[in-house]
Amino acid sequence: MPLVAHIDLPTFKRLQDEGEEILAPERASQQDIRELHIGLLNMMPDAALEATERQFFRLVGACNQIVQFHVHPFTIPGLKRGAKAQAHIDKYYEPFSQIQREGLDALIISGANVVHDKLPEEDFWEPLMEVFSWAKENVTSIMCSCLATHAVIQYCYGIERTRLPSKRWGVFSHKLLNKTHPLIAEINTRFDVPHSRFNEVFQADMERNGLMVLAASKEAGVHLAVSPDGFRIVFFQGHPEYDDISLLKEYKREIMRFYLNERTDYPPLPEHYFEESLLPLLANYEVHVRQAKTNQLPLDDFPEADILEHIDNTWKDTAKAVFNNWLGKIYQLTNQNRGLPFMAGVDPNNPLSL
Repeated sequence: MPLVAHIDLPTFKRLQDEGEEILAPERASQQDIRELHIGLLNMMPDAALEATERQFFRLVGACNQIVQFHVHPFTIPGLKRGAKAQAHIDKYYEPFSQIQREGLDALIISGANVVHDKLPEEDFWEPLMEVFSWAKENVTSIMCSCLATHAVIQYCYGIERTRLPSKRWGVFSHKLLNKTHPLIAEINTRFDVPHSRFNEVFQADMERNGLMVLAASKEAGVHLAVSPDGFRIVFFQGHPEYDDISLLKEYKREIMRFYLNERTDYPPLPEHYFEESLLPLLANYEVHVRQAKTNQLPLDDFPEADILEHIDNTWKDTAKAVFNNWLGKIYQLTNQNRGLPFMAGVDPNNPLSL
């Protein structure tokens, strides 16, 4: 069922222009359909703030449950913001105090950029853990993305992430490891997921602490896991929410950082992302960038138009299916009062036993 544009967030208009069905509140009020209220704690940096909204809103809106979805964006202190992004947050985001007061059925926590070696040293650590601690007691299920996965796993289980020798970057093939779990019902046993990270929590460490690993890659490690109770916390190390061009945009940013001397090496290609036919084009552009940098000349435009038609999204359908399963199970478990996490008879320590 569609998203409800319950606030005047520009993302709703952008998604509607892309062909997504968005309900106006007036129309939604005429439908006798239950609401689900989903929080989006958006910690992404300014350049990705609104794209992250669209990506997660789109996945929620693609769910086929008979529900009206109200997504509530909010953020936390401790994240450096420019004036434009802060104005967007001030105008459209809800304060956490309002989220606490009105309640949520589910919570999505995005990734974030870090500046310290240890996560507890980040300025956002304490505010993030305040949100998580509240949600653990008051929300049916929490979905963590990338950095949020690493932070919550460290907070809950004492597992510190490990710095990788090089960035895990690209689109990787994954296999299901537990085909009976309701989160992965009716999805392909092999599927792709983008990854973009410098750190990892390893499968052995997860399983040693009782986490259930549902999908992993031989190259990229664990993608999807859940807390020992099977459902209360869902962990992604990959980025199923990414658009087909997300890695392309990141690659362009890293090329510019090289050109501006913000990194010393030319960025490697994201693995398994570009077609082989594009490699000569990308190699020629690298030669141009290096020459322009050496001779202090302006850069030619990146050949994006020649690349876009050769990029395929090979993960979207699986991402939609997992979100559909997640929200469907939440619908089955939640109390109609969104201030309460479960309907009567659900065991919070074993919610899937209902």
